[in-house]
Order: sequence, then C-alpha cells, then structure tokens
Amino acid sequence: MNVKGIDIDFNKIFKIIRTSEDDFIDIFIESNISNFLSNENKKLEKAISGVSGGAGLRLISEKKSYYAFTNNIDEKNLLEIGKNLNKIAKTNRTDKDFNNLDLNFKKSETKTEMPILKEVLNVSMNKKIEKIDDAVKFSWGYDKRILQANVSYKDYKQDIFIINSEGNIAEDSREIITFFVNVVVSDGKKTEMGYEPVSAFMGFEFFDKIDPAEIARKACKRAITLLEAPFAPSGTMPVVLSSEAGGTMIHEAIGHGLEADIAGSGLSVYSDKIGEEVASKLITVVDDSSLIGKRGSYRFDDEGTPSNKNILVENGILKKYMSDRLSNIKYGYELTGNGRRESYEHQPIVRMSNTMIAKGESLPEDIIKTIDRGLFVKKMGGGQVNTVTGDFVFEVMEGYILKNGAVCEAVSGATLMGNGPEILNNIDMVGNDMGYSVGTCGKDGQGAPVSDGQPTLRIPSIVVGGKS
Repeated sequence: MNVKGIDIDFNKIFKIIRTSEDDFIDIFIESNISNFLSNENKKLEKAISGVSGGAGLRLISEKKSYYAFTNNIDEKNLLEIGKNLNKIAKTNRTDKDFNNLDLNFKKSETKTEMPILKEVLNVSMNKKIEKIDDAVKFSWGYDKRILQANVSYKDYKQDIFIINSEGNIAEDSREIITFFVNVVVSDGKKTEMGYEPVSAFMGFEFFDKIDPAEIARKACKRAITLLEAPFAPSGTMPVVLSSEAGGTMIHEAIGHGLEADIAGSGLSVYSDKIGEEVASKLITVVDDSSLIGKRGSYRFDDEGTPSNKNILVENGILKKYMSDRLSNIKYGYELTGNGRRESYEHQPIVRMSNTMIAKGESLPEDIIKTIDRGLFVKKMGGGQVNTVTGDFVFEVMEGYILKNGAVCEAVSGATLMGNGPEILNNIDMVGNDMGYSVGTCGKDGQGAPVSDGQPTLRIPSIVVGGKS
C-alpha cells in the first residue's frame, strides 16, 4: 500500500507485532507543517516555520498498551520497531502462521465535513503579518496606560493516515488557525493584563469573520476595566455565568471526570454512575467533535474513529463517558471518537473535543434580573479541579457586581470555589444563548486543541474568593 509516496506492506508489520489473535494494533502516520508569528512591543520577534512527521505504532494486548514512534517512515524501520514492540509485550506468541489473518483494508467513512476555502499554506507570510499589524496598531493606540502588547498568529496543516488490525483505514487533513492578543496595562500603582484568543478549524477565510482590531479591542478593554476596578468582595453569593464566560466550568467541573480512562479507573467523582442523576434536570452536557469550524473538531479522531456528537449527560442523567480504544477494550465502554494525541510521538488518550452545556429556555436578561446582589462573570480564567472529589477553584478574568437585577461596577481578583457535582445540581436557570471559548487542554504531558461552550447560567449560591 502506498502512503505519502511510501510503499508499505502493513500486513507484514501487523504480523510481526501481534502476540495473540486478540491483540489490537494500529499505526498512525502524520505530516505537519506549521507557522508561528509573534509581535512583541511593536517588533516582529518571532517568525518560525516548521515541518515534522513520523509514525506511531501501538499494540494493545491483554488490556495493556505498548507504544513506539519514529520519524523514519520506512518499511524496514517500521518492521524493526514492530519486532521490539512484540518482544516487550510478548506473553503467548508462538511460531503460528498468521498468514490466514491477512487483512483486506477498507477506508472508513464519516459524515462530518470541514470545508477549507483558503488553505493556509497558499497564503503569504506578508498577508499573515498584516493581520498582526492591524491588532498591534489598534492596541498601542487604545490607551496611554498600555505597557505591553503582544500579538501572535499560528497556523498548521496536519495530514494523518491511520490503519488498524481490524482492516480499517482513516485519513484526515486538518487546518487550525489561532490568533491572540495579550496586553499589560499599568497606572504606576497597579498592573493588570487583558487576553483574548480566537481559534478555529478553518483556512485563511478565518479572517473574513474575525477582525484582528476587534480582538485587540476586547483584550485592551478587559485590561483597562480590571485596572480601574476595585477588588471583588468575598463570601457566599449567587453568581451568573455569562455565555461569554467560556466553558472553563464545564471543562473542569465535569468534563475531565467523564473521560473513560479516569472514570473507569475509579478516579472520578462520576465513576460507576451511568444512569444516575448527576446534575440538575436543566443540565445536558454534550461533547461534539463534528461541529463545523470549531477548534476541537475533526473528521476522525486520532485512532480513526469517526467524529461524533455524544450526549454525556441528558436532563441531569449520566448517559455515557467519552472513550478511546483502550478504555473500550479495558472497561467495555462504547467508542465515542475521543481518542486524541498531540502528535505521532504520543499514544492516544481520552480527550474532550468541543464540550458544552446545551441551551436552556430562559432569556439571559431575565436571569440577571433575579439577582438582588451577587457576581456576574463575563469571562472566566484558568482553573483546577480534583477529579476524585470534584472540588474546584476557578479564576474570574472579568467580573461585575450584580445589584438589584442589573450589571453594575467591575471588580477584579475574584475566584469561584466549589464542588462540581454540587454546583451542577444547584444550577436553577439556563439561558437560551450560547458562547464558546478556545484553549489547549493539557493531560498526561500532551496538549490538544479544544473548545468549550455554555449558555448563561445561574448558580444560586457559590463561594466567591476576593477581598473581605
């Protein structure tokens, strides 16, 4: 079989890796071309282009995974790596003739389409720099208190080929653009930062929808707002999370806990709770890798499973976990298309894609009107969660006091502290809007592009950290 101009007999490689007829084997081949541009304080400091590629070989035998990788995609080299995998995992291999296990490979199909109108590789560096310059010019002209302004652009095109011992072949081509603005402001006494990222599975038509100056405006406005804001009050109070807040809450408070490797090993507060009520009846949680243009989308995951819309929690009831091939074999969970890896140098693990709380029925303005005094979170920052207990701490990047049903003055330095299952059970109003945030999710030393979404949410009582 010819892959990327290389003639490889995959049957031969599978045979040399196999230790028993129950083994699962897959080979992941990747080619990646990337560009990174960064303007720091009115100077183009970085312009980096890179090309990488290689192959990862995996054997799952007796519910254990063995992995090796190489940047030399040559049949002789892959056979040698296959021999080594076999030696490491070998338990019951005999000299049995495996010729009767020759596979007739077939291409996997997916209903997900990700149209690319302007391939990033066909766009000049000068065009990309122009987009950066637009944001740089706007940032430095926004306010005299701007101390630093950094604008970055990144794109990559990744082509993947996956073939496995079930005879399936999956091919995908992915393009992701990321653009972000980070500004630092100071009045001589206080220093604050404003950050605004945007990213999509899209070609350069991305900038037909995204205005770099508008991204810069959001970052600058957020920084200046924080600079002028007093510290947030602390205490237990009602909180409204805006749909603009981003999905940190869903990603951390429940998302990781619904990953099958964590849940299956008993390290999640949601372990062994399929069919049980784990959230308010207003809460439906979805992970959907088939959404067109979202940062966490793909046609196939990194194991060759077609992308899918997975309803994880429906009206408060836990329906399923996100899973990959290993958790399917190890725990019996259905394949959901959530096997992801950072590159060929990493074996796939269970990861989220585009994870969100589904829309509700309440008008966002009606939710705000119900609060006499509380906190309105317009933008979330980072967060940490203990998946075993569900306890979390989240930063509030941009927050406002809610008073008499209205959004009032801005406050800085707020944090939200609570327990994921408790908070999800207590949410009592869900908006009919939807907003998304983008990020790179870290797990087991790997990063994966994701997006998170939520409507406006009302939490009637949560601990807010601030200044007493």
